[in-house]
Amino acid sequence: MSVTTTPEALAPAQQEVTQTRRWFRRGPRPVRDRYNKREAIAGYLFITPWIIGFLVFTAGAMIYSLYISFSNYNLATNTARPVGIDNYARLFEDPRVMVSLGNTLFYVVMAVPFEIVFALFLAMLLNRVGRGAGVFRTLYYLPKMTPAVATAAVFFMLLNGNTGVINEFLRLFGIAGPQWLVDPAWVKPSIVIMTLWTVAGTMVIFLAALKNVPVELYEVASLDGAGAVRKFFSITLPMISGAMFFNVIVLSIAAFQIFDQAYLLFWRDQSNSSPEASLFYAIYLFQQAFRQFNFGFAAAMAWLLFVIIMLITVIQVKFGNRFVYYEGDR
Repeated sequence: MSVTTTPEALAPAQQEVTQTRRWFRRGPRPVRDRYNKREAIAGYLFITPWIIGFLVFTAGAMIYSLYISFSNYNLATNTARPVGIDNYARLFEDPRVMVSLGNTLFYVVMAVPFEIVFALFLAMLLNRVGRGAGVFRTLYYLPKMTPAVATAAVFFMLLNGNTGVINEFLRLFGIAGPQWLVDPAWVKPSIVIMTLWTVAGTMVIFLAALKNVPVELYEVASLDGAGAVRKFFSITLPMISGAMFFNVIVLSIAAFQIFDQAYLLFWRDQSNSSPEASLFYAIYLFQQAFRQFNFGFAAAMAWLLFVIIMLITVIQVKFGNRFVYYEGDR
């Protein structure tokens, strides 16, 4: 039985071969995800409350504060009289602005390293706990949940220069404790001590980073004869450098906005007898806005602080990112 083939019969087969060759040359076409409108609409509906809150209470408030920073705002009549850049010029004429800014910078330089070291120390202790680790984590995190007013009341008694528990403890070793809340040289260290009470959030981030360090690295280092100190600087620090970089940025931003600790310890009685060393930038901003009702000047102070924090954060990201180890780097 003979089979005859005609060009018309071979045409579909040749076309299929040609398409297959083109497919192999170009590779498979990427599968495009279909745009599901129903899911997109549902997602936008779920985040709508957050978007409204952000636009009204954050973005809207920032834009309005920028507007009143160029005006003399009257709270009684809710009117703003334009004054140009006079409020910003006053920032460099008011000596208390520079004093409060200097106190804040000094506090940031002192508080952030102490918080990082103390939080990392606590995280490493918790990382070594085996049985009952959950109980210790809860106990270590409880101070973070304590209201700021209660914490300030406790530390007001602890830091009392005459009858405080800290100075009583130092007397057991023959050390005369300082006047924590009176001596200008010890005002900022006293606030740093109070700040260390709430490092639980930073500690949790460090603990999560420590849990992700591969155990094999420590085992290999032990076989090579590395000690605990060498393991810490050669393995632990590089592997948690991302978490440390994040904590440094977050703690720096928070330290520039220090308010409640200093306010509750020194400025809650609305007197002028508080030491000048406890006058931080946020406290002076609060005084200008809600005691002297200079809202335009206070808004200018707020924007100056925003610019300072943004510049320092950019510098930290630009230079600090070089020392961060990311998985996959050599």
